[in-house]
Amino acid sequence: MFGYYVDLALRSLRRNKVLTALMVLAIALGIGASMTTLTVLHVLSGDPLPGRSSALYAPQVDPRDMGNYQPHGEPPDRVTWIDGMNLLQAKRANRQALMTGGSVAIQPAQSALNPFYESARYITADFFPMFGVPFQYGHAWGVPEDAASAAVVVISSKLNDKLFGGRDSSGRMLRVEGHALRIIGVLGDWRPNPHFYDLNLKSYGADEGIYLPLSTSQDLHLAHLGGADCWGNGGDGATPSHTAPCVWLQFWVQLNTPAQADAYRQFLIHYSQEQQSLGRFPRSPNVRLRNLMQWLDYEQVVPGDVQLQNWLALGFLLVCLVNTVGLMLAKFLRRSVELGVRRALGASRRALFMQLLVESAVIGLAGGLGGLLLAYLGLWLVRQQPANYAPLAHLDGAMLMMTLVLAVVASLLAGALPAWRACQITPARQLRSH
Repeated sequence: MFGYYVDLALRSLRRNKVLTALMVLAIALGIGASMTTLTVLHVLSGDPLPGRSSALYAPQVDPRDMGNYQPHGEPPDRVTWIDGMNLLQAKRANRQALMTGGSVAIQPAQSALNPFYESARYITADFFPMFGVPFQYGHAWGVPEDAASAAVVVISSKLNDKLFGGRDSSGRMLRVEGHALRIIGVLGDWRPNPHFYDLNLKSYGADEGIYLPLSTSQDLHLAHLGGADCWGNGGDGATPSHTAPCVWLQFWVQLNTPAQADAYRQFLIHYSQEQQSLGRFPRSPNVRLRNLMQWLDYEQVVPGDVQLQNWLALGFLLVCLVNTVGLMLAKFLRRSVELGVRRALGASRRALFMQLLVESAVIGLAGGLGGLLLAYLGLWLVRQQPANYAPLAHLDGAMLMMTLVLAVVASLLAGALPAWRACQITPARQLRSH
């Protein structure tokens, strides 16, 4: 029976080509616009580390003075060097990583390459296992290398391709800011977006090419980027010292169970009380412990203009559907004689309703295919924008299926009222009038 309804739908659509084209175009425009913005929103608000994010947390404590104090206000989203090292050495989490970012000069050994700057990440050893960073060659360093400020470095696969043609460079030497560092590992494919672990430098885009121990970066006086928030006599925060009253480091912990998260939250409160008794924390204990996805929401990573565009596109889809309702109503009512004859021959209202809904679904599927092409065009236009998230705007398999499903569901909703109205035709009246 379904195949018969599809055949009737195709015959009907061919008889009214102009009206059919208008309905398909209306749905295609609405679906194309809405799926373009929904895809961008989906990419930007996605989970950067599926399967791990629920166990990763960003601890926050409040070491600031009483200037601009507001009760129950949010603590800083970074930590001081003293607090970062205290929390790191306390080892109250399954894993913990203290880090910051910078930019360093690379002096290639190959004469064909000129020196260049590369984004760098200064981290502690747990960064790699905690975030599940894959390796193409070699391995990461461990806690002993952190303690010894070892002259070691891990590089990205992209930088390895540029410097060594993609070959295993483990054991080779790399000159960074004039210092010789030994390459011990090359990363595999690892590009989490958003750039959750340091949103002060960038939210989206390319990741770092150089990873080296935080302690090594301090001994070598490597440049720190991302600024710092200082108070009192902390200065401008451009190059904070270890004792300066400035927050400038990111700190992440891994807590595998809710019970461990609750215990760590209590630890942060006790730590703040201890620091208050020592005179370091003038304010009452004020802590937060958000997991990765909660952290992204708190930091409002998704740009406001993307959310606005999404609502505008959904509004445009609604307008298109209203227009489609009108076109379908006109089309179905023009077929009142045909429907009246079918009723007189014994077809039930339910059968006619299903026939018209199948016709609506065929229109929706055609509109969905057109909307898919428009969505590809829209995403191509997004990728031409200068925004740092633009290169991520691609339609994946899930969003492709969602496009077609949304088009069919939207057309069914648009066709439900016209189909119901058309099914209320009284057969005898239509047959007498014709």
